[in-house]
Amino acid sequence: MANVRIKDLPQHVGEKVTISGWLYNKRTSGKLQFPIIRDGSGYLQCVVFKKEVSPETWDAADSVTQESSVRVTGTVRAEERAQGGVELGVESFEILGTAQDYPITPKEHGTAFLMDVRHLWLRSKNQHAILRIRNEVEKSIRDFFYDRDFVLIDSPILTANAAEGTSTLFETDYFGEKAFLSQSGQLYLEPAAASFGRVYCFGPTFRAEKSKTRRHLMEFWMVEPEVAFLEFDGLQELAEEFVEYIVGRAMDRCAEELKVLERDLTRLENVKRPFPRITYRDAIELLKSKGMPANFGDDIGGDEETVIANSFNAPVIITRYPAAIKAFYMQPAPEDESLALGMDMIAPEGYGEIIGGSQRIHDHDLLLKRIHEHGLPVDKFQWYLDTRKYGTFPHSGFGMGIERCVAWISGVPHLRETIPYPRMLNRIYP
Repeated sequence: MANVRIKDLPQHVGEKVTISGWLYNKRTSGKLQFPIIRDGSGYLQCVVFKKEVSPETWDAADSVTQESSVRVTGTVRAEERAQGGVELGVESFEILGTAQDYPITPKEHGTAFLMDVRHLWLRSKNQHAILRIRNEVEKSIRDFFYDRDFVLIDSPILTANAAEGTSTLFETDYFGEKAFLSQSGQLYLEPAAASFGRVYCFGPTFRAEKSKTRRHLMEFWMVEPEVAFLEFDGLQELAEEFVEYIVGRAMDRCAEELKVLERDLTRLENVKRPFPRITYRDAIELLKSKGMPANFGDDIGGDEETVIANSFNAPVIITRYPAAIKAFYMQPAPEDESLALGMDMIAPEGYGEIIGGSQRIHDHDLLLKRIHEHGLPVDKFQWYLDTRKYGTFPHSGFGMGIERCVAWISGVPHLRETIPYPRMLNRIYP
């Protein structure tokens, strides 16, 4: 008899099936036992009635321990009160692998302990739900760009280019030469945009920031589109459409997971275009009006982002930052060259920046000047300058960190729960 996935059981009511999975929990009531089995697709209540099964089956159900792997055969029955609307009347219950003294129990555990056993914590209901949402977010990202004729470009992880200085880059030896773990695929996407028009990369990036905040990881996944002939207004519209699509997909296809996490969906329902947009100067004035010590030219940090976000009901886009506090490759604003055509999208509820992007400088001489001003080695960027030398064109792009987006959609407070194995300042195990 072939195995059936728990999520598919509503299509098998009245049929005899076999389920393979792990014991999530169980309760006993005299001559009845109710083991709860999970198989990665859902949770199933099983009913073992002593008078209807063999002594071996009864003893196996009675002795099975939390997270032991099992194979259960029985008849699917409709049961409105059960999760998934079905339960299994057990005929046989076989223990495949016994779990001895499983360390994560229903009692409260400290975060440090749970992170030490992250490889096991993944099995817990909330962690399972968060990573299911991550899975849907990643699938929706790929669908969004594929349906709009973007070409996936796999940017390298090892690079000789320190795009924004070396202070937050992990350095490594590359056969006697200095190399870095990539903090962005953007520089490699810009030349690819001259080949395909619309491109994106999607993969791990690395930041050696000595930060312990809930918004930072040393290794995280980022998606970065780059579009030829797209200018600043169009970039903002693309970012809005992108975020609205991702949130909508998660709400549509991860309703059960969001329910498990007790996510307040009213805030996500507000994620509808157009989003509010303010300039950096407006943001500074807003912060001042809220009693924050903010001056023009200051960077906008996490606390400031939260105050700004709390002033709106949807993600807010901040534009036209001082060029002096932004990356060397950002196109100057036409009305004031001291400002950059850069944008940050700030998520509500204190989740901070989820998207950062800009129109790129497409003038060769201006870009070369900025490389010199930022003290970057011209020889390492000659290939990047070639994009402006051979048929330059206006272009724009942005980057979105997957973990921050998943944390916001899921409503979890810390990024460490939104990636299977988080890398933090003092943690590289497991």
